[in-house]
Parts: sequence; C-alpha cells; structure tokens
Amino acid sequence: MPFAFTYSRAEVGVKAPLITVEVDISQGLPQIQIIGLPEAAVKEAKDRVKAAILNAGFNTPQRRVTVNLAPADLPKQGGRYDLAIAICILAANGDVPVLPIRNIEWLGELSLDGELRAVRGVLPAAVQCARGQHQLVVPKANGAEAGLVEKATVLLAESLLDVVNHLHESAALPRARKVFKTVSTRTKLKLSDISGQALAKRALIIAAAGGHNLLMSGPPGTGKTMLASRLIDLLPPLSQSEQLEVAAIRSVANSIVIGNSINSAILGDRPFRAPHHTASAVALVGGGNPPKPGEISLAHRGVLFLDELPEYPRHALEVLREPLESGKIVISRAHHQVEYPADFQLIAAMNPCPCGYFGDSSQECNCSTQMMQKYRARLSGPLLDRIDLHVNVPAIPISTLMETRDPEGTEQDNAIQQVSMSQDLMLKRGGKVNAQLTSKEIEVVCKLAENSRQLLNTAVERMGLSARGYYRVLRVARTIADLADEVDITNIHLTEALGYRTQH
Repeated sequence: MPFAFTYSRAEVGVKAPLITVEVDISQGLPQIQIIGLPEAAVKEAKDRVKAAILNAGFNTPQRRVTVNLAPADLPKQGGRYDLAIAICILAANGDVPVLPIRNIEWLGELSLDGELRAVRGVLPAAVQCARGQHQLVVPKANGAEAGLVEKATVLLAESLLDVVNHLHESAALPRARKVFKTVSTRTKLKLSDISGQALAKRALIIAAAGGHNLLMSGPPGTGKTMLASRLIDLLPPLSQSEQLEVAAIRSVANSIVIGNSINSAILGDRPFRAPHHTASAVALVGGGNPPKPGEISLAHRGVLFLDELPEYPRHALEVLREPLESGKIVISRAHHQVEYPADFQLIAAMNPCPCGYFGDSSQECNCSTQMMQKYRARLSGPLLDRIDLHVNVPAIPISTLMETRDPEGTEQDNAIQQVSMSQDLMLKRGGKVNAQLTSKEIEVVCKLAENSRQLLNTAVERMGLSARGYYRVLRVARTIADLADEVDITNIHLTEALGYRTQH
C-alpha cells in the first residue's frame, strides 16, 4: 500500500515542535483528506496542493489520499505545511524518491501554480532543525531569515518543481547564505542633549546598570521622554544568543524581513517599544487566535517605554504585574497554551496631576485634591511596588537651558563605561544583573553591617515598604555599590536607594 512520511515544524509561540506528515493512498473515491486537528487554512491546503501538483506537471492520485499531521492533539495553523504535504503525496505516488525525504523538514506555502510563498516563524524552526541535524527546505523569500542560524543546513526553493528536481538530483537547491552579523547599537542620542536633570540622569544610569524599572514624574516638557530614549545607548550590545532570541520573536511576529533582506534593526539592537496609551491589554501582553506576541514580548531584552502611564487603561497596566516578576507571559486558550519571553525593562513617565503642573513653581496647578487622588489612583500599589526607581523630573530653569552642554560627549562615554564595568561585575559574581537576583542570592551578595541593617529596618518601618520593596531596595543599593566599584553596601548606598522608593 503506497505510504510516505516526512517532517515539518509547527508554530507554537517561539517554539517549533516537530510535525510528522504522513500520506497514505488507498482505494476509494479520488479525494484528499487532512486529519490531525487542522484549522481552516490547513484544511484548505488540499486544494492548493492539488492545483500546485497539476501545474508542476504531475498527476494527483486517482484514489483516496489521507494526510495525517502528527501529533494529532496539537492544533495546526497556516499554510506552512503545504510543501511537506505535496512532497509526501508525490513520494507516496512514486513521483519522487521516498527515502531522501525522511531526513528533510519542509516549510512553505504553495500558490496554485506551484510557486512557494514565505511563511512566518522560520527562524525558530531553523534553530530546532539544526539541533535535530535535519536539512530544512524553505521558500527563497525566507532565506535571509533562515541564514541567521549558523549551524542549520537550509536549502532554498522557489517552486515545487525545483524541489522535485532536487530530489531527483537533476538540479540541486542552493543553500541559504549565512547572514548573521553584529550590528552596532549606538545611536547619536546622548545624555548631554538634556540640560540639567542630574538626579534623573543618575537614576537612568542605575537603571541601565542593574536592569531596574524606572518611573519618572514631572511637569510636561522636562525631558522625561528624552531621558527614556537614551537608555538603549547606555546598555551593552546584545550577545549572539540574545540576538537570536529577539530575532525569533520578530520572526513569529512577521516583522523580521523587509523584502528579501533582514531588517537590520533586529540584529544587535536592543528593542525599544513605546506603545500609545490607548493600547489594550491584548496589544501589550499578546493574544488573539492564534496568539501573537504583544509589546512586552517585542521588548524582550530591551526597553518598554510607557509615556503618560496613568492614561493607560487600568486593566492593561495590571496585566504587566506577572511578566515584570517572571520575565515571561503565558497566553492560555481552550486547546493549548503559548508562552512568550518577556524579559523587558519598564521605563515609565507621568505627570504629577491631570494638568501636569502640581509642584511646579513656574506655573499654577488648577487641579483639585479629588482630581489628583483620582488621577494617581489609576496606578495600583502592586504595580508601583514593582518599579525599583521613582524619580522626580522638575521643570528646568531658563538659565540652565542656556548653559553650554558637553560638546565632546564625555558624559555619555563615562555613563556607558560605568554601566559596562558594573554589569561585568554582576555577571562575574552571579551570572545576571542585580534586578534579577532572587531573595536567596540577595542574602549572599547584599550582606549588611549591623548599623546598615538597623538603618534599613527603620526606613522600611517608617516608609511602610512591603517585603518586595525591601528586596528591591537591596537590589538597587547593590547596583549603586557596583557603580562605585565597592564590595560592601554602605549607609550611603542604602540612603540613595531608599530615596528612589518614594511613590507618586
């Protein structure tokens, strides 16, 4: 009985589980039936595959064709299985050799004339394929993306006929060119572009060094957005493994390729996402059917900047609480769960009141006490408790604006050097930045002298800090000590860290 099987890859978040494609040709009315929990686009593959086979110059079997996509309990979406199904039908029908296709994985959507169209999520599939030591055949339009995985053997095809010729060894498919390279993350944005705001700049450096979350509060036009946009340039470049993590998320989100070339913005550059305050909870954390990555996943290994923080829907902000702790987001649906990485650094900005001028000596605030309470109540205590650094960004005097700024950029260079050296200390000590330290690790690396412990205990009681706030103060103090290249945390470091816990 004619039978053949080969492999493809599903798309489940940034994972690409192996799919076995089996084809059996048996007696019965001529038809193609696809089983294995296919969704609408996969069920429609039978018509695309049939037309593509005929237009490539072959005949479809005039018997019953059963296509099984295993495992059967995993939902299958999209047109990514078209090529694997077509090759498997041709092999079962005797048009191509059966044995060679058992060591190859196939991805690609077929057009009716047999041409191959690009699919999303090729990069995670190429990573998994390399680990399984299989060859991977993808559409030529996905070649630049698949070429990011150095250890993968990726072949490129433009049509179903090209694949058939390759299997008959009459014309070999070209290999994907390896395009992985590190791109500089430095831009022309510098700290010296911002006049004054020494305290906010100091908080920004601490946030960059330790990976801490930061909330800036102040009147309009004081430089909060400018400060946030400079954070990316203070951070060290992504490592090669981190670049692949970021690229895999972009691949699933279908934003990695522009035309037939890789979007250079995803290589080497830490993501900087700044969604508008009208963004919904689904837009921030991800969702839909099938679930897509949201802004927090697209900001993985980078920065999520939320300007006008109280203007976001409260429900949208509350869903950030778990990802801020765990560094991931799990989206649950009826049949399966999808997990996306979300290890991002939250930088937020807000006004002190609805009109924005509370506490500003240059302009009078027109907000009532009730209006200010309602405005600040939009931010819940648990969310604010997860933000390590709270800093006030006051209005800048005109005299400060007229001062000569740093023309040679030494302020920027010094900040980058400070961040780099302190992160080197953190990574050598614990393999992670201070914001990611667990409570047990904090007990080891944040040991305090008796007088420092008394100072911290007194401050915690007076400020009413939670256990989370207590540990976050210690993490920030550890970062401040690392920036000063000091082994022990002293009262000076603790006092500065406590000063950043004032909540707005």
